[in-house]
Amino acid sequence: MGSGAGARPVLIVGGGIGGLAAALGLAQKGIRSILLEKAAALGEIGAGIQLGPNAFHAFDYLGVGEAARGMAVYIDQLRLMDALTAEEITHVDLRDAFRARFGNPYAVVHRGDLHGVFLKACRDHELIDLRVSSEVVGYGQDGSSVTARLASGERVTGALLIGADGLWSSIRKQVTADGPPRVSGHTTYRSVIPTEEMPEDLRWNAATLWAGPKCHIVHYPLSGWKVFNLVVTYHNDAPEPVAGKPVSDEEVMQGFRHVHERARDIIRHGKNWRLWVLCDRDPVERWIDGRVALLGDAAHPMLQYFAQGACQAMEDAVCLSHMLGSYPDDHARALEQYRAQRFPRTARVQLLSRAIGEHIYHPAGEHARLRNAIMSAKTSEDYYRDLAWLYGGTGLGE
Repeated sequence: MGSGAGARPVLIVGGGIGGLAAALGLAQKGIRSILLEKAAALGEIGAGIQLGPNAFHAFDYLGVGEAARGMAVYIDQLRLMDALTAEEITHVDLRDAFRARFGNPYAVVHRGDLHGVFLKACRDHELIDLRVSSEVVGYGQDGSSVTARLASGERVTGALLIGADGLWSSIRKQVTADGPPRVSGHTTYRSVIPTEEMPEDLRWNAATLWAGPKCHIVHYPLSGWKVFNLVVTYHNDAPEPVAGKPVSDEEVMQGFRHVHERARDIIRHGKNWRLWVLCDRDPVERWIDGRVALLGDAAHPMLQYFAQGACQAMEDAVCLSHMLGSYPDDHARALEQYRAQRFPRTARVQLLSRAIGEHIYHPAGEHARLRNAIMSAKTSEDYYRDLAWLYGGTGLGE
């Protein structure tokens, strides 16, 4: 492919965190890109996201380490509570021992703030061309280039095309052709509340999860402790996907009538709730079609129970840029190496995310008592060992 000034750019479809990270990663290797986003403006909805140490490895490589560190809230623990008894089941200490073990911290950040860090870095780089109102509906390719077809009728030609266009990827339809995502039947409601409205005895510097039968609640501080992120999830066998729809407080409370008053009290403080019906897919190895490759949720959409969706997309971006840098004149090999490195790791996260939702966050009765017994017996050191494959390495192809 070469990366000289005359070389064709790489086309990136989708201006979320994964697409912007891909553009930055390529720019680090001197590769030009044109990013095509269908919305009229580049932005990000949603609220908080959790960042494991593997996200910080990626930030540093992408040149945004300092900016990302500046806006994150560093929490002291991951805390698991029993939503029926309001007692702690276990916690993982994220302070010095954790940082020493994994070389980086664990943090939470507002998704919009993180997107803003990537966006500024992309706007400041002369190798990156960001285009909005550019919906890509498909692509065609020949032996030497690939052409994105836009809804407007316009065509944009590049050396390669990266589909970073999320769960409902139009690029995936063509690459993988495996139909719509799998609807999990779990519905998540999100709210952000001012810190002073969070019950005082729960203003913990922790990512706290209250696990209950077929439901759970998550909260943690965001944006310099100005607000708390609230995310509550329950199994209501929702039949079809919905994203970002406003809902009433009453509807949110319906799934939590059976939990402890203290847990319900947290939900009562939420307002302006929006709902998402969670979807994912089974891992599929087909991410590449000639000069086209998938990245992030377009390649491996996952449930949010492992808090790794954005982290894995950023890792993809780093790995992809490493491979294109390592094989500048053999795009087929570069894309295949990217897929071969990333598939086992992302598949593991996809499947474990499902399992965590099923076996840790949502069981009832005997199953829940067993979970409590097993998890409360473990030390932070035990959890570090369990997480080393995810947080210790980067899966970045270095």
